[in-house]
Amino acid sequence: MSLKARITDDMKAAMRAKETERLATIRLLTAAIKQKEVDERIELDDAAVVGVIDKMVKQRKDSIAAFEQGNRPDLAAKEAAELVVLQAYLPERLSPEAVAAEVKAIVAELGAKGPGDMGKVMGAAKTRLAGKADMGQVSAAVKAALAG
Repeated sequence: MSLKARITDDMKAAMRAKETERLATIRLLTAAIKQKEVDERIELDDAAVVGVIDKMVKQRKDSIAAFEQGNRPDLAAKEAAELVVLQAYLPERLSPEAVAAEVKAIVAELGAKGPGDMGKVMGAAKTRLAGKADMGQVSAAVKAALAG
């Protein structure tokens, strides 16, 4: 079953169970997926759907930080609840050690040396680790690998 089909099934289940918060979050997700499909005139595969979910997760994390800084725990809690629902659709994340090992392998394959090759390494890392690791974590691992 594709990820999109799983999301649709979960939306129907949330409707039947009258889980309003979960349903609202899943509807936001399906709207974002449909918007991307309409904008790019393509049918999204699982990898592209994971990219959409990743973007929404990052937005929620940023919002939580902003709401906590603005002393709005009610809004931060709402975003945190949405974050939990969205993260359920993401594949298992790699550990920091696994990310570092994967980045070292990419650096060795490309023969990259120094910070000037950051873009080249990040491009390869993005395609290989998309959906499997947080790109901020990957970026830090690339910097460390190229500096050392």
